[in-house]
Amino acid sequence: QVQLQESGPGLVKPSQTLSLTCTVSGGSITSSNHYWSWIRQPPGKGLEWIGAIHYSGSTVYSPSLKSRTSISRDTSKNQFTLQLSSVTPEDTAVYHCARDSGSDFPFADFGSWGQGTQVLVSS
Repeated sequence: QVQLQESGPGLVKPSQTLSLTCTVSGGSITSSNHYWSWIRQPPGKGLEWIGAIHYSGSTVYSPSLKSRTSISRDTSKNQFTLQLSSVTPEDTAVYHCARDSGSDFPFADFGSWGQGTQVLVSS
């Protein structure tokens, strides 16, 4: 069973770049036809899909965040990383990494989740 674990700083200053890493165990990020996503949930709000990296290495981003988002991977460590630039307090959220369930909705239907990591954007 695949397991995901987020890591990164819990506090980021406004205008800086938020960087989080998802470490995957129990499965390879380069095998099988899966997307590996980043999703966030601001306080008091619903889930927001940020973007994903395909097992092939291609990336897809939410249009609303595309200009500030970069997702990459380190296949030697079985990790993928989120970078979100020029953050503001509105980027404060719990950030999750996840793998799609294999359905026809890879950016909305997730079968495996990390527990999430809280990120606060504040000076």
